Amino acid sequence: MSFRAAIALFIIVVSLSAAGDTPLNPKMIDQAAFIVVGIAARTANAKEMSGQGVIAHQWGRLFQEGLLNKIPNKADANIIAVYTDYESDSNGAYTFILGAKVNSMDKIPSGMVAHKIPAGKFAVFTTEKGPGSKVVPEAWGRINDPQSAAKLNRAYKADFEIYDQRAIDPQNSQVDIYVGVK
Repeated sequence: MSFRAAIALFIIVVSLSAAGDTPLNPKMIDQAAFIVVGIAARTANAKEMSGQGVIAHQWGRLFQEGLLNKIPNKADANIIAVYTDYESDSNGAYTFILGAKVNSMDKIPSGMVAHKIPAGKFAVFTTEKGPGSKVVPEAWGRINDPQSAAKLNRAYKADFEIYDQRAIDPQNSQVDIYVGVK
């Protein structure tokens, strides 16, 4: 192999890695049950990818309406995005809840729901750093890839994302994605 061919191959490999094709290596944890209060909507991955989804709209509402400030008894300052009530698998409908982890279900604000995330085993994936609107969907794409999904043995009960201090800058975010496994 010539020097130029070796350099070209190196550039291709680096480009693919930068594009998000690197494998995700989750850590396995046992997560205690917790409660989330937030806004909820029913959707599906096909709907989200068609441009007719609700997730982006829910994020807009969360910030434009100051909904986080209306949630009482918050356990911390993080934003939690929950995927639950799966119809089947990653191809079926699910409920998307966007809000905060709380210490109590007392005083649920009007227009919001409370949902208990059951205790269980989770594979925790950490996204790359970058625009949240890019790195989170890319990570989910790799998680839902048929080869990855087969290895995970997903439970499809509840999955969630934690947006903590690493996600304060939306253009340089890093998010942990918790995927429920059997």
